[in-house]
Amino acid sequence: MKIKSLTRIGLLCIIAASTLAFSKYAEGWQSKLVTLNADGTLTYHPDEQGNTLPDFSRVGYHEGDREIPTVSIVKTVEAPKDGSGQQLIQDAINEVAKLKPDANGFRGAILLKKGTYKVADSLRISTSGIVLRGEGSGKDGTVIIATGAVQRTLLHVAGNTAIHEVSGSRMQITDEFVPVGAKSFNVQSAAGYKVGDKIILLRPSPESWIHDLKMDQIVARPGTKQWKPGEYDLHYERVITRIEGNKIYMDNPVVMQMEAQYGGGAIYKYNFPGRIKEVGVEDIRFESEYANNVDENHGWIAVAVRNVENGWVRNVASRYFGYACVSTETGSKNITVTGCVCTDAKSQITGGRRYSFNNTGQLNLFMNCHAEDGRHDYVTGAKVCGPNVFYNSTAKNTHADIGPHHRWASGTLYDNIVSDGEINIQDRGNMGSGHGWSGVTQILWNCTVSKAAVQKPWVSGQNYAIGLHGGKDPGHFKDRMDGYWEGQNKKGLELTSLYMAQFKARHLK
Repeated sequence: MKIKSLTRIGLLCIIAASTLAFSKYAEGWQSKLVTLNADGTLTYHPDEQGNTLPDFSRVGYHEGDREIPTVSIVKTVEAPKDGSGQQLIQDAINEVAKLKPDANGFRGAILLKKGTYKVADSLRISTSGIVLRGEGSGKDGTVIIATGAVQRTLLHVAGNTAIHEVSGSRMQITDEFVPVGAKSFNVQSAAGYKVGDKIILLRPSPESWIHDLKMDQIVARPGTKQWKPGEYDLHYERVITRIEGNKIYMDNPVVMQMEAQYGGGAIYKYNFPGRIKEVGVEDIRFESEYANNVDENHGWIAVAVRNVENGWVRNVASRYFGYACVSTETGSKNITVTGCVCTDAKSQITGGRRYSFNNTGQLNLFMNCHAEDGRHDYVTGAKVCGPNVFYNSTAKNTHADIGPHHRWASGTLYDNIVSDGEINIQDRGNMGSGHGWSGVTQILWNCTVSKAAVQKPWVSGQNYAIGLHGGKDPGHFKDRMDGYWEGQNKKGLELTSLYMAQFKARHLK
């Protein structure tokens, strides 16, 4: 099967343009935390504990080391004259699912020709190697419409089951402190491990940590949930790249400091038999029927990605949905969402609605997207494990803030986000159902907003605003500690994009 790729070429062109931009500011400035060297590499400057800004360069499809391909078409579907498209599309998906995958893991692409396809229920891709492609996301392209008065996801791209720990493989980390940015640590014994093993890096949530973070002391109101020990254990997916004695090296960094006083950390091997891979959705316009501007019994999410590794959603548009254009959910990993547009949401303007581009997975990349009339346009959910990146994207006519919205996301980069609203990283206290601290190692880099609140949690890390253009807000609770602020409203930041600089530096090696 012939595979042609353009995405990486475009990415490298952007990198080249970014490099030229560095010379634009002869008297520009660099962050005290990371500096650009003459050869394009980066030097990271640790804080007093040894924490550095983590490397975000391995997010997205195949960690950015492989281009998003244009997969050969194996099935073409003509738009039905009567518009009834659900069975037509699902039958095509089921047919391609029976094909044998090629050497690259692809069964093939399904081309939906221009026209209108009405779907009264939901569509499902649950097999690896399938790409659903339209002929454009404009109104004259391929349009899939969620019909009827039922709140639902229109297209599910989803595997099943969940991570399974390999019995007997768990091993405790022996270091007293592992800083943010680290890619190595010592364990009790590495004898049972080898290079290439997929592991979970476990950061526990003991009672002492929750107490010191003051998340067992949230001022109560109806529905408020205090944090409980064990409920905030974080499970980061990593791959072993090197072993030296009992020292383990990983492909991706620690994004939340690991402290012996709070249970340290551990690793274990895992498998994920139900996860699917090499799937994509591209060049389609998704719409929903609706009764009125606050109607909520209609299409809710255009594309939901769950239990998928190495996939993409590119150049799709959504209109009239109540929640999201694209939502990367539990079990999604190394997904790229690029060139997507979310507009004209139809719902009440209140909690749990209009999360235009939502992420609860890990190692995911959202880039070159646009949202209008949303609430939390680029947002993460509860206990989200990074690294994750929102890059070079815009939001207009916002009704709430961008940023970690729920409980304790770790390791998110908001890089060159431009919004007429706010980005906030703060203790949300009893907002919502008692969200509390929304995140740690949350980095705003060269973003432009009306204003931002960036607060430092009581323990276990820091949040950052570097080169932010916009006002500084004290946050919902004015007595919280300030995060790390540098270069507010200061022009000439030489590393115009942290993600792009890290991506380039990694590929120079």
